[in-house]
Amino acid sequence: MGRTPGVFTLTLNPAIDHSIGLSQLLPGGLNRVVWEKTTAGGKGVNVAAFLADLGCRVTAGGLLGADNADLFQRLFLERGIGDVFVRLPGRTRVNLKLIDEHSQTVTEINFPGQPVATEHLGELQRTIDAQLAGHAFCIVSGSLPAGVPVEYYAGLIARLTTAGRRVLLDSSGQPLRCAIVARPWAIKPNHAELEELVGRPLPDRAALSAAARAIVEQGVHQVIVSLGRHGALFVSAKRCLHAKPPAVAVRTTVGAGDALVAGFIAGCLRGLDDDACARLAIAVAGGALGEPGARLPGEAAIEALMARVELSQVASGG
Repeated sequence: MGRTPGVFTLTLNPAIDHSIGLSQLLPGGLNRVVWEKTTAGGKGVNVAAFLADLGCRVTAGGLLGADNADLFQRLFLERGIGDVFVRLPGRTRVNLKLIDEHSQTVTEINFPGQPVATEHLGELQRTIDAQLAGHAFCIVSGSLPAGVPVEYYAGLIARLTTAGRRVLLDSSGQPLRCAIVARPWAIKPNHAELEELVGRPLPDRAALSAAARAIVEQGVHQVIVSLGRHGALFVSAKRCLHAKPPAVAVRTTVGAGDALVAGFIAGCLRGLDDDACARLAIAVAGGALGEPGARLPGEAAIEALMARVELSQVASGG
């Protein structure tokens, strides 16, 4: 896959993911580890890794603890990812992922990030501004660490949008709610996050489509609703498209949503039409399910998955 220009990913609250494979998770009982893997993680870091596998030129930035940055630095070097993370005193958090291979479910234990000082946010803003000229897309992902106001993403998106950049936001809760008013180019909530955002149950695809369309009417160009094993909805002012994934062997679901984002942005960079962008996004997410550690199978495997993605139109419910 040829090199394509232009994506900056931002992760304010990265994590080292310690994934633990279990034949079956037994709450309250003895669990023996089948396999384990420790990887540099955080939503934007994962997106950057997948984009690199897809041949995109990508730079990753955000806030990173200096004391255990080696794992991230190795990832960036191995994948050819530009590293402009601001180093903070202390350590990046470690999150646990308990992977039940019997039920194909993941139990996540996420630690809070370390508090961030005002001067670090100032340094981060200067770093972001320095990256604008070389990147057409900005992917802003994940939670906010302690010390960062919930309105931070809203102000950042307004600044990036004014500079002519397309911003995709993948966050949840109050940071997402506050950011909608800044009109990001795209957002990617999952089913539960969209329900939280609109404040009501969304029991079916028609209801999800209607809620997403209401957000589009507020000025967001594209709402991508990830639905796990049911694929995703791609909602714009023109239509709502449901992309159903093919059946694949699942080794981990960690990072599948980040792979979805990477596939969609890679499709946009390649100039693909809406249908092909949706197919590529779902294929990349499917490819990530069998490759722990934010890694994709080869080009042929992704193309084979693309050919098996089923697309259909969804009407908005009331």
